[in-house]
Amino acid sequence: MDITWYGHSCFRIAERNRVAVVTDPFSENIGLAVPKLKADVITISHDEPGHNNTEAVKGASHILTGPGEYEIGSVFVTGLELHQIDGQIARWNIAFRFEYDNLTVLHLGDLAHVPDQSTIENFGEVHVLLLPVGGGMGLRANQAAEVVGLVEPAYVIPMHYGMPGVNLDLEPVDKFLQAMGVSTVHETDILKVSGSDFPEQAQVVLLKPQVQA
Repeated sequence: MDITWYGHSCFRIAERNRVAVVTDPFSENIGLAVPKLKADVITISHDEPGHNNTEAVKGASHILTGPGEYEIGSVFVTGLELHQIDGQIARWNIAFRFEYDNLTVLHLGDLAHVPDQSTIENFGEVHVLLLPVGGGMGLRANQAAEVVGLVEPAYVIPMHYGMPGVNLDLEPVDKFLQAMGVSTVHETDILKVSGSDFPEQAQVVLLKPQVQA
């Protein structure tokens, strides 16, 4: 499986001879150039310009925006309601879990609170966790580190944080790395994951955003 990051909360998840998924494609409103993407499936965690630009993705036969269970080309996708909690206001947010045989990826969208134990159990086994770490409308660094401890994934890919070009008020990824106690970071263009030989402890992977000039 190949996981590529295009900035903010937008990833492309692909495996040879299987359907490809793009999560939360963004519009130019957030300050980044919109990448030209192709996929079979688009998932939208919530209806905001930083997450819902479906027109940027060509070839999609399925656009998933809500909770439910879906089987698309032998890939199982589960949409889970995880409302953003902002004071007393609950905002719509859907996490998506992708299961490619014995590999699972969980994209938490703009999750802004630490879920309770029953919600964590509903996630099932998670090999790759894509989680917001930069605050704003998503998890802050310390909260994100707490979620990692609860989910216990093999790989953690931070998203939704401050980076050059993004005009949103988000914290840099360094705060999350400090909260995780990470001194050495694995940085790469694409995370390639196979169905075996997972690290014993969660490994934080910084993906270099594949931003277009």
